Amino acid sequence: MDKIITAENIRSFAYVNDAVCLLPIKGVALSFFGLGNMTMYDGDTAEGVSLGKSGILYVVPYTNPWAWMNAQTVALVDEILDVLFDKFSLPNNTPIVSSGESMGGQSALTYCAYAKRTPVACVANCPVCDALYHYSERADLPRTMYSSLHNFDGTLECALKSISPIHLAERLPKIRYYIFHCDADRAVNISVHSDLFVKKMREVGHSVDYTVVKGRDHCDIGKENRILFEKLIADSVLSARK
Repeated sequence: MDKIITAENIRSFAYVNDAVCLLPIKGVALSFFGLGNMTMYDGDTAEGVSLGKSGILYVVPYTNPWAWMNAQTVALVDEILDVLFDKFSLPNNTPIVSSGESMGGQSALTYCAYAKRTPVACVANCPVCDALYHYSERADLPRTMYSSLHNFDGTLECALKSISPIHLAERLPKIRYYIFHCDADRAVNISVHSDLFVKKMREVGHSVDYTVVKGRDHCDIGKENRILFEKLIADSVLSARK
């Protein structure tokens, strides 16, 4: 299919904070939805306004609710960025930060492995790190992953590994990674996901900052860590420009 996203129709495919982003644009922050999220924004988000004050273009791609950053989703995000880079005449070395929570955290990490423009950092909250394990972790998951990976040319195991951050550790770029995970997470078990992922990433030479949030459930990292989460995104963009 021909590419159809343009500067004129981009709001059908992504939220962009360009109306409140101070110029010149210093970088791009991508934010990916968790499983099942079908939100479309009519106005600017709090994150969009806040990051816009620092000259950061905040972009939330409207991906398939069961996307799991499959090949089609990677291509969609690349296309959205192509349009925005062209619209704002951004140089190709404009820093990009990839972020998200839960499936969005997995998406943020996995996108770094396949992106047309490699992000300078990734910030993830309670990410699914082992997609192969996660397939059987909850009863609601197999249908979503099978749907996302149905056109993969290979076995289901290979397909799941292709979107699984822990299985992509050696392929992931040498950038800064910031992982948050709640130790009472009942949806994405910290001991199977982030604990093992961070260990593997460090073993293969990646720089990973790991924040374990005590006593909280899935993605509930609290107000202070929410502020830190956004600050890490902004600081990663701004420091990459120095």
